[in-house]
Amino acid sequence: MRSCPLCFNNKESLKSVEGPDARAYRACNRCKLIFTETPFLPSEESEKERYLTHNNGIQYKGYVNFLNTAIEPALPFLKKYMHGLDFGCGPVPTLSLLLEQKGIRCDDYDPFFFPNISAQFYDFIFATESFEHFFNPAKEISLIKDLLKPGGILIIMTETWKSAGEFTDWYYAKDFTHVSFFHNETFEFIAREFGFEFLKSHNGRVMVLRKKVS
Repeated sequence: MRSCPLCFNNKESLKSVEGPDARAYRACNRCKLIFTETPFLPSEESEKERYLTHNNGIQYKGYVNFLNTAIEPALPFLKKYMHGLDFGCGPVPTLSLLLEQKGIRCDDYDPFFFPNISAQFYDFIFATESFEHFFNPAKEISLIKDLLKPGGILIIMTETWKSAGEFTDWYYAKDFTHVSFFHNETFEFIAREFGFEFLKSHNGRVMVLRKKVS
């Protein structure tokens, strides 16, 4: 058993949660994160192999429409002079191409396929279907925060869990590469603890946050 990988809540305060598969899950009563226990985290090889099976690419209309559900709520906060990053772009970068079609520059980063980060700071960062793959959310969110300029925009797309009862049969937890599951209260915790403020989004699956200017 490990401490909460987001808020480091101690082991004694964590609750076992039943999921839709044989993995062991814990729920944190402080930040509301549900996470997979260490022995059930995927190997690097199996994780990468899984990502290579996805039908990603600008030629797939369904995938493009999917990414546009994250792009559209963010557009009011993006300007053509900005420089951004797609954090967790996968093997076939697509979101950056869609943004470039709108005249907005965006780099690609993925720990498996594009491991180099080109710039020191960014005006915005997209993390579409990335947060649920984080083994250590505190570490990854800290990296994202450090890469954002003060006032920079963070756009997150992931599904949130609603109740422990629903989690038992939740399709989103059936993917073995999904290891961290966020509640709406988890994102409120992240905003407080990591120094973000919420901006408007009309899509419940998309969170748009701004890094506070200290």
